[in-house]
Amino acid sequence: MKNLKKLCLAIAVTATGLTDPASARKGHGLVQYVDPKIGTAHSRWFFFTPGALPFGMAKPAPSTNGSYGNAHGWDAVGYDYRHESIEGFANFHEFQVGGVVFAPITGKLQTIPGRLEKPDDGYRSRFDRKDEIATAGYYSVLLKDYGITAELTATKRVAFHRYTFPAGNESHILFDIGNKQGESGEVKSAKVTITADGHIEGYVTTLPVYVQKYQPGAEVTMYFSAVADKKPLKTGTFRGAEQFPGQTSIEGKGAGVYLTFATRRGEKINVKAGLSFTSVENARLNLQEEAATLDFDRAKARALREWEQQLGRIRVRSAVKTDMVKFYTGLYHSLLGRGLASDVNGAYPKNDGTVGQIPLNAHGKPLFNHYNTDAVWGAFWNLTQLWAIAYPSYYSDFVKSQLLVYKDSGWLADGIANSRYVSGVGTNFVSLVMASAYLSGIRDFDVNLAYEASMKNDTDGKDRPRGAGKLDVASFVEKGFVDHFDKGTGGDEKWRYSASHTMEYAFSAYAMANWAQALGKQQDYDKMSKLSAGWENLYDPQMSLIRPKMANGEFIANFNPNEVWRGFQEGNAWQYTYYVPQDPEKLIAKVGRDNFNARLDNVFVTSRKNVFGGGTTLDAFSGLEGLYNHGNQPNLHISWLFNYSGRPSLTQKWVRAICNEFYGSDGIHGYGYGQDEDQGQLGAWYVMSSIGLFDVKGFTSASNTVGLGSPLFSSVEIKLDPRYFTGKKFTITADGGSAVNQYVQSFRLNGQLVHQPFIKLTDIQYGGKLQLKMGESPVDAY
Repeated sequence: MKNLKKLCLAIAVTATGLTDPASARKGHGLVQYVDPKIGTAHSRWFFFTPGALPFGMAKPAPSTNGSYGNAHGWDAVGYDYRHESIEGFANFHEFQVGGVVFAPITGKLQTIPGRLEKPDDGYRSRFDRKDEIATAGYYSVLLKDYGITAELTATKRVAFHRYTFPAGNESHILFDIGNKQGESGEVKSAKVTITADGHIEGYVTTLPVYVQKYQPGAEVTMYFSAVADKKPLKTGTFRGAEQFPGQTSIEGKGAGVYLTFATRRGEKINVKAGLSFTSVENARLNLQEEAATLDFDRAKARALREWEQQLGRIRVRSAVKTDMVKFYTGLYHSLLGRGLASDVNGAYPKNDGTVGQIPLNAHGKPLFNHYNTDAVWGAFWNLTQLWAIAYPSYYSDFVKSQLLVYKDSGWLADGIANSRYVSGVGTNFVSLVMASAYLSGIRDFDVNLAYEASMKNDTDGKDRPRGAGKLDVASFVEKGFVDHFDKGTGGDEKWRYSASHTMEYAFSAYAMANWAQALGKQQDYDKMSKLSAGWENLYDPQMSLIRPKMANGEFIANFNPNEVWRGFQEGNAWQYTYYVPQDPEKLIAKVGRDNFNARLDNVFVTSRKNVFGGGTTLDAFSGLEGLYNHGNQPNLHISWLFNYSGRPSLTQKWVRAICNEFYGSDGIHGYGYGQDEDQGQLGAWYVMSSIGLFDVKGFTSASNTVGLGSPLFSSVEIKLDPRYFTGKKFTITADGGSAVNQYVQSFRLNGQLVHQPFIKLTDIQYGGKLQLKMGESPVDAY
């Protein structure tokens, strides 16, 4: 019966023109190049949220299997390009945060989502890609089983849903609140109520896997206050498949409510939902302040305008549309994740589960915002470089947000969900991120507090909570390296990853040393400078590889450089040997320049056969045992190391190859094949690398430089923020560049020849013009 009804409704709705994609075009300008569906096969929960604003809290999006949850907290779940039915539209999408689902249906009232293989058993609906529109700030789809067109957009904290119904007396909107969604973990409690003034309000409290791992007993609560613009004929509640007509409030796991309407053919019902992580009252306040006078079309127009402005901070030009799509989709993902956690009045969720208050300015507005975030492992090779150049105000906010957690809990947090510890990989690079902000010239935060927090993070091993990461940092500070164990207790990150942690802690120590020097703290500078050389303790000159060591100083026996998880986290010795961004010259000298160049070049020759990752296998961890794995953080800088070894043409060759071959432009081949895009990290790497700018050291030097590569674009214009930088814009032109002419023949900065493949970061911040002459033949001396 559902199939027959679906056919009749689809014919009727198509006849009215309601599903014509031309009625909701993506628009012009830069937004037209954003394709959120790229790489959505086997993607993370937070990856596909086209209805959201940059860094927004409200992230309404369709879900194909969100109700399945995931076992490990990071598995692919949510929206999958290969699926053929949609179960509803969740409004919260962050790392370890998910829930509050709305679903429009017609006919028989069904209150469970059903399964992918049996869509008729629940409220999910089949859909076709041809009836789907997704771009930055807007989403639309025809739910074929019901003949309903669903549309989504948002303000920062308010989700907008518009459902266009066929004619009928059984048009329903479900508010499925008390069930797990995506990375939410199991539901602890929930409540939803239809209030006397017609609002649908409530909350759901969940127990995310990573929260339970890194802050046992803690929980995440999502609040909402929604209102429909039409009064229903009937209302009721449900718990799973059990329904309670006429009831207006329900509590507990599985709780939900429904509204039933009589609709005319083509009638639109709008739902606006204010969201919050602190209270229903603040959710209602967010709704009032951001959306009281907004209708769907005006909210959509504002969303598209906001995305256009933010994407427009970097304007690139190319005749190759695929490159434009990859670039602006990558930039879109860089600005999408790590969204708001604080309310319009500055209320925010504290680490202990209570509500905190961000200081207000003279106009009663919060001085900054608080954000949810996955860990920043590897973010210094993508996101923070992009923030430092084009989005410094967000970078500043991010630092201030992290300092809230430090003030509330006594530690910097390696990833947070509602300020709860979620770690990620247990290395906690937040101190390096703060040092990089300062050393990049972004200093409008409490520098003394940030430095205090960062030094504690990098050197204090006493009574560390697991969620603060670096559980083995005391060994590093004492010995200059983390000693290896083949067995241990207390979590893998406490004992299993001795070599990779040594490399990472040494890099972070370098950043802290330079920050200490800039602040005139000589004793700290001396201490951290010495620790930054800790990687040398694990360098095996016989193998020219990094090799784990036991506490007695002996290298481990039975060493296999390809082996993952023995001393190395999500990588192996081949990959982590290049993890010396703080001193690539010394690593090159140890290996020998010619040997280094030949070996690294061979790494890319070999890895190209596997698309610079795990081949075409759809898996987040594919490629871990290879020589190079672009789908994971530890490798993201090494294609740029040739700039230090006298062969910049090889950096130009291989960076371009990775941009062209690892990165795809369809639902299956996006950021590799099913590999973890990590809340904008791989997208931001493409953005920086494709315009030919990248710093191996992640802007952690005393005097920062930027490595130069081969842009994919004929021109690049970066709009600079006058609140932070004296320049208005920085432009790059690549004269004669093409797929054949991929090598730089000469660099000129403001008309003057540049003789090395580097410029100063301040050269960009002061504004200016970089001119590249491109050619077919490699050149290594300028």
